[in-house]
Amino acid sequence: MDALLAALADPARWRLVTLLAERPRSVGVLAQLSDARQPQTTKHLQTLERAGVVTSRRTGQRRVYALRSAPLRDLAAALGRLAYTVDQADGQYATYDRYGLSVATERLAAREPGWADGRSFSFHRSLTGSPALVWRHLTEAALLAHWWTPEDLRVGALVFEARPGGRIVQEYRDGEDADDSGPVVGYAEGVVDDVRPGERLTYRLSPLLPDGNLAFTAHVAMGLRPTGTGTDLDVHWRVTDSAVDSPDFVAGIEIGFGQSLDKLAATLATDAHTTDTTDITGTTDPRSTT
Repeated sequence: MDALLAALADPARWRLVTLLAERPRSVGVLAQLSDARQPQTTKHLQTLERAGVVTSRRTGQRRVYALRSAPLRDLAAALGRLAYTVDQADGQYATYDRYGLSVATERLAAREPGWADGRSFSFHRSLTGSPALVWRHLTEAALLAHWWTPEDLRVGALVFEARPGGRIVQEYRDGEDADDSGPVVGYAEGVVDDVRPGERLTYRLSPLLPDGNLAFTAHVAMGLRPTGTGTDLDVHWRVTDSAVDSPDFVAGIEIGFGQSLDKLAATLATDAHTTDTTDITGTTDPRSTT
């Protein structure tokens, strides 16, 4: 398959393939129809023959080439399987396209510091589990680490001190970077403002740009209400301190945090009686030297 793809990648060889799809033809005729020199055409045909997509035979003074359909059918089937896989990717490509459109829009808007200040985002989820259980998933680092990232990321290190004035440190890594060999792809710092166990949690969280400056500050307010089947969670984000270089970050708020909350809902639905408080690697500040 690699040899076939390499052979077909050349425009001149692709032109020969299209000509041979119509009928078997001699080297001389192919050279004329493709407006190329015969020695050059012969080399291209030999490459296609080595790749298995054409065959040839000598007829008198001519060498006639013909296209073999089987390799093309195999290639078409392989490409079809890839396309099918993309279509079945559980909405991943729809999300990718949606984020791309959002990035393009936000980049146009980011003309000066403070461009996104005042922007707000609201989220609502009806969750399985009592407010006490949901509260643990919102405030305990070991439980937070299981859901507090978008689908393609994971927590590399996390500090969440659930008390007024408590520190928040959040480090992201690629979701498939299982051994931490890749670079850190995101880092945020913040502080907890208000803590009312089982009822209300507010904090400020600032993702950092690659140069270490703040992208923006998110003022996050979470409210919990008991229901007959579990807990209603309402989350409100408000943006301040937005930097000119922050549009890619702002564009991901609605999609990314929405995915995080979906992961939280799925976790609670799987086991509403989760009691795992096992520590995770890196629950200390990754920038600490003590």
